[in-house]
Amino acid sequence: MADLKTDFWASALIRRAEIGGAFAAVVRKGDPDAGAVLVKVATLDGRARLYAPARRGEEGERVWLDLSAGTLGDDERAVDAHVRRQAEFDPDLWVIEIEDKAGRHFLLEPVDSQPPPQ
Repeated sequence: MADLKTDFWASALIRRAEIGGAFAAVVRKGDPDAGAVLVKVATLDGRARLYAPARRGEEGERVWLDLSAGTLGDDERAVDAHVRRQAEFDPDLWVIEIEDKAGRHFLLEPVDSQPPPQ
């Protein structure tokens, strides 16, 4: 994603989800060139997971952190509240929501289930 504009990357993620049989949409549009992205995956049963980009290791490998693996949990209301708080601090933030009963995120980079350091 580092070399791609955010709007292009978001479109590609949405397309992958749609090809996989899920519904996906941009629910908050930020800076089209370099806005940060949160990816919410709702399983349509009151649960959701939230993913945020991060860098890992000395090489700066791009990964996604599963924020729901930590104290956030997978209650969709808590996930939505967290997203609202983040959006208040970052006007350039993008939020993509994927609705998929199987909980697939369609991200190509590795997902790290370790919660971020506090």
